[in-house]
Amino acid sequence: MESMKIEEIRSDFPILSRKIYDKYPLVYLDNGATTQKPLCVLDAMREEYLNVNANVHRGVHYLSQQATDLHEAARERVRSFVNASKTSEIVFTRGTTESMNLVASSFTEAYMKEGDEVIVSVMEHHSNIVPWQLQAQRKGIVVKVIPMSDDGILDIETLKQMFTERTKLVSVAHVSNVLGTVNPVKEIVGIAHQHGVPCLVDGAQSAPHMKIDVQDIDCDFFAFSGHKMYGPTGIGVLYGKEKYLDEMPPYQGGGEMIGTVSFEKTTWADLPFKFEAGTPDYVATNGLAKAIDYMEEIGLENIERHERELTRYALEQMQGIPGMRIFGPLDAAKRDAVISFLVGDIHHLDMGTLLDRLGIAVRTGHHCAEPLMHRLGIQGTVRASFAMYNTKEEIDVLVNGIKRVSQMF
Repeated sequence: MESMKIEEIRSDFPILSRKIYDKYPLVYLDNGATTQKPLCVLDAMREEYLNVNANVHRGVHYLSQQATDLHEAARERVRSFVNASKTSEIVFTRGTTESMNLVASSFTEAYMKEGDEVIVSVMEHHSNIVPWQLQAQRKGIVVKVIPMSDDGILDIETLKQMFTERTKLVSVAHVSNVLGTVNPVKEIVGIAHQHGVPCLVDGAQSAPHMKIDVQDIDCDFFAFSGHKMYGPTGIGVLYGKEKYLDEMPPYQGGGEMIGTVSFEKTTWADLPFKFEAGTPDYVATNGLAKAIDYMEEIGLENIERHERELTRYALEQMQGIPGMRIFGPLDAAKRDAVISFLVGDIHHLDMGTLLDRLGIAVRTGHHCAEPLMHRLGIQGTVRASFAMYNTKEEIDVLVNGIKRVSQMF
């Protein structure tokens, strides 16, 4: 994207013009944790709270019908965004984590028994590890782990040998939130399907950065969060193929998800409402729809191209820093808009804290991927993650900041 376009985009995010410690311009490079929100998203949510606020579904009055229309229009917007075949396959959740927990709980209940296996990878976020471990404790399922190479590439040949007659699901990240590795999910789904095994894809780190087509990937489930793609916090999506969602039991009970209730027997609502107990965050779903509109107006292809160029440039500049260790593939074509690194013996927390004093926002720690840290033989990293509003000039500020901190040690 041209510099003029970037400046136009940045003007939609007032927070980017903040001064940090009343001194340094904010350089926000923590987009893998959450992105900033454009004015159009905030305006849409404020407008709804001011003028259309009413609980959705079942209400016969005017405001409820208006709010319901916005909420269900958002579901259609999401369906189109991921190219699902039906809106009934789009379940609103609180985020990727709840989506993953929903599948772990309901899929296991429907299809798995003691000794059955789920395959995950060594680079998974805790939200694709811990829910399965909970099911292992409760139901005795077995969690198997796809290994990776030292440069952060999954071992697909080993994956092919991991299937047994007890394998019931493969669940993998589309993009590693630490390494930036873009996993070949379409190939992984194809391998799983050859064995008659469905596949869940964690799209938290891919949906903000690239065009998603769940029918082309042919995944059976796909999860992502609104707040990582310029939308509100507390709203997420689970796409699931109808044939599985139909057979899976509800994740939670309460209002909205029922057909009929008596003390003798309760029946469930049709999809997707069976999995949406209680009052949904109908204002956030409208905000998510507006965020999708915003991204698509700019163009997913333009966003991806810009962020890959930023990543390529950052990799080039950072590799020239003495003592620099970058984790994951060094080929920008094989990674998404995130770079995790360490410099010499400087602790990641020290580096992050001192970069913050220069106005540079990065993330430090294990990034909710402790098993991956163990595989890499480290305790944590510094992570810089990019969004469509970031610039090469900000990369230069980051690189100079790292050099300045390094000199202090």
